[in-house]
Amino acid sequence: MSYPQAAKPQILPRNPNFSCGPCTKRPGFSLSALEGALLGRSHRAKEPKARLAEVISRSHRLLGLPQDWRIGIVPASDTGAVEMALWSLLGARPVDVLAFESFSEAWASDVIEELRLPGARILQADYGSLPNLAAINFSHDVVLTWNGTASGVCLPNGDFIPANRTGLVIADATSAVFAMDLPFEKLDVVTWSWQKGLGGEAAHGMLALGPRAVQRLRTYKPAWPLPKILRLTSGSELIDGIFVGETINTPSMLAVEDALDGLRWADSIGGLKALIRRSQYNLSLVTKWVNQNPRITFLVEDPAIRSSTSICLTIAAPWFKVLDERLQAAAAKHIVALLEEEKAAYDVGAYRDAPPGLRIWGGATVEPSDIETMLPWIDWAVDSVASQFEKA
Repeated sequence: MSYPQAAKPQILPRNPNFSCGPCTKRPGFSLSALEGALLGRSHRAKEPKARLAEVISRSHRLLGLPQDWRIGIVPASDTGAVEMALWSLLGARPVDVLAFESFSEAWASDVIEELRLPGARILQADYGSLPNLAAINFSHDVVLTWNGTASGVCLPNGDFIPANRTGLVIADATSAVFAMDLPFEKLDVVTWSWQKGLGGEAAHGMLALGPRAVQRLRTYKPAWPLPKILRLTSGSELIDGIFVGETINTPSMLAVEDALDGLRWADSIGGLKALIRRSQYNLSLVTKWVNQNPRITFLVEDPAIRSSTSICLTIAAPWFKVLDERLQAAAAKHIVALLEEEKAAYDVGAYRDAPPGLRIWGGATVEPSDIETMLPWIDWAVDSVASQFEKA
């Protein structure tokens, strides 16, 4: 190695949970926060339904959604929300899909292989990059992932989306909401899940519809049958109950209480702007460390499209770079296992389809002090694993 071997740190993070989903709970969380959960109650009863409606109203207000947007709680996490949008809305126009990491590639596969939409275009890019945004045809419907959880690539802003677009823009934003400033005036559908930005428990998705999407639902019927779990309309009318807390399936009232706890915490620290600042600061800490570190680099070279939530890293050390892909994957897994063994960082391995490396969640629920304390452990773990692979 061309740099001094890192000494083993003596201080552990207070909270070593850096998973990209479910994300860590908000600072100070304890199970006592859920004591008011309406367990054993019907979600259709007045008080439980009011809690579901509160999740919707608080989310709407916290995100600063335009008043004419509607939010619904839907089954199957962000995946369910995206699928509802794709199967209910697409087919009226040609479709462009941005595919630059695993999840966006899944939406491209749905459009091409399942919906089999004629004339669909897939605009692709490798991990760490974005497709050519200038190539998007906004007279088509556009399906995009605002922040690539698996790649650490995020869209820089909404400037590339014209205000006078004629197609719909459907945005999977599950790793962007509550951490990035989304241009809702340039979007028509936005989806997310409870377990990302605010660390809620899994299985529930959120679907936000702008007026153009609602109009499409009221005037267009897909050529294919829709199962009940994906239906947003009855006849030509929107199923209004979805958007006031009357869920399609039975929700967990324990998870509902947990979601409310996260939303209330967000309001208590200053709302969306405070959430964005916390996430950006976490990224700045990692950036400062990477810039001074010969062992690690970002998977995303361009800072303008670098995510502040799913922070994806690769090993830059010479010993790692000369390994073949199989040995790189083994070395990265060994580093991750060592961090977990020392209780320094849990669940920081790169996504299974991504290049071998590390992935740290930097969303607002992560304390900056935990990021700062964890980073020296990565230095130590990389150096500790190096000797085992330098001669491979």
